[in-house]
Amino acid sequence: MNPDVYDDMALEQIAKSRFGMSIDIDHVVVRAVPVSRVARATLFLTTKKQLLLYVTGTSRLLLSDIKKIVSRMGLTAELYIPPKAQPNYFDDIGTQKFKDVFPGRSHPSKADLQYYRTLAPYNPALVQISEVRTGEIKQFDTDAANQWRVVAKFAYRRIKAI
Repeated sequence: MNPDVYDDMALEQIAKSRFGMSIDIDHVVVRAVPVSRVARATLFLTTKKQLLLYVTGTSRLLLSDIKKIVSRMGLTAELYIPPKAQPNYFDDIGTQKFKDVFPGRSHPSKADLQYYRTLAPYNPALVQISEVRTGEIKQFDTDAANQWRVVAKFAYRRIKAI
């Protein structure tokens, strides 16, 4: 029996319990690769041909950290999936942080909240990926010149149907 089956089942269960997303893993592209000194990521393809990135860490991660990780891995994010039963999670946290800084302003705009949304705690994170930019997926490596090295080659681009 393949021991990775248990990891896949655990990942499917986490997606359902933490993010309210029922998924079936078809193929794992990279499993538990380091993406920082304290975080690991798993990139997988579902049976519906969605590419998802699951990131978890041992310390506190913010939405801004996850955005940076996605970018440095060579991926383009389509959707940062909020926690289960909280569809406005990032906006709610951003509004609260904005009001902490500017208590006199009552109705912040989307532009005002753009930075403060990134301060929302986001560990673990589940991100829907729209493309692998260069066809290479990178992982964090302290020995590499730019601290990122190629871990896998994988071509993916999601084409939106109208």
